[in-house]
Amino acid sequence: MTKAPCEISWFSALCDDDYEFLGVPDDKLKSSWEHCRDIVMQAESGGFDNILLPSGYALGIDTTAFAAAIAPMLKRMRLLMAVRIGETWPPQLARQIATIDRLLGGRLTVNIISSEMPGETLGSAPRYARTFEAMQILKTMLNGESLDHDGEFWKLKLDPPRVGTVSGKAPLLYFGGLSPDAREAAAKGCDVYLMWPDKEETVREIIADMTARAAKHGRTLKFGYRAHVVVRDTETEARTAAERLLSKLDAQTGAAIKAKSLDSTSVGVNAQVALRESASDDGYAEANLWTGIGRARSGCGAAVVGDPDQVLAKLERYRDMGIDAFILSGYPHAAEADLFARHVLPKIEHGPLVI
Repeated sequence: MTKAPCEISWFSALCDDDYEFLGVPDDKLKSSWEHCRDIVMQAESGGFDNILLPSGYALGIDTTAFAAAIAPMLKRMRLLMAVRIGETWPPQLARQIATIDRLLGGRLTVNIISSEMPGETLGSAPRYARTFEAMQILKTMLNGESLDHDGEFWKLKLDPPRVGTVSGKAPLLYFGGLSPDAREAAAKGCDVYLMWPDKEETVREIIADMTARAAKHGRTLKFGYRAHVVVRDTETEARTAAERLLSKLDAQTGAAIKAKSLDSTSVGVNAQVALRESASDDGYAEANLWTGIGRARSGCGAAVVGDPDQVLAKLERYRDMGIDAFILSGYPHAAEADLFARHVLPKIEHGPLVI
């Protein structure tokens, strides 16, 4: 059976997450307009289909402002703009999304993050219920429909935004989370369910569970896999490069970096910790899946490591399981984007995700 092309995305380090050596700040790699712009342009010239622009309330630079600034500079690549629901008013967010989509020529996608309001503490169930409401509001308004929403968190009766997307439809909503509340919100509301690295049997289990949950709501999902990557000419060189990333990291610094993240205690983060703790002494949870990055990163904490054929084979196995999209990154981000673009990207059938 022929597989559909998969979407291959890169990552721009808007949230102070770029290093040559993990845990060692580098002024040249700090989040700034210039540095993050250069990563995006490297990804476009390298042939990637999309690029994630992450969002953190306390870290780095503003995602929405950056997306609006970079959009007119891109000729073909999509943007995957992360938005933190706890910090937004959905009708205003709908207008921002439509405007940026216009600036980009219709190539905007959106990563929904189920965040709290800064300073707020909200339990898992109400937080994800609010996120699902927000997704409903965004889809209605961005599909050009009038809104009559009587929810727990918003009660709104509004005309559609005057400015709509180029397609006249809501952009694809990417969303992830492992808790039962997160899975239900995803099953009911998103288009692309994102997961962080894990062992292959766990990835299969998550895909099966989410497929069944979505079916109960009469829906189907696409699946995305967010991971780091370290690819070199040989496996030995790739493993050496991975170890070099950690060569100047001490445990206290790594713990401090992880604690800064707003999701540092989530179910997904705890799953990344468990993956690392189950790994072998050299940090590999299974063949070519290295967990060392999680020693200094709260979220996505593992990398596909190997020579070009090994990395390609690993991605193809994920595709065989049902993964439709990959969001990849590496340290430093611009340099690793170039390596992946030259060594692996030409060998995999890829293109923008279509639903």
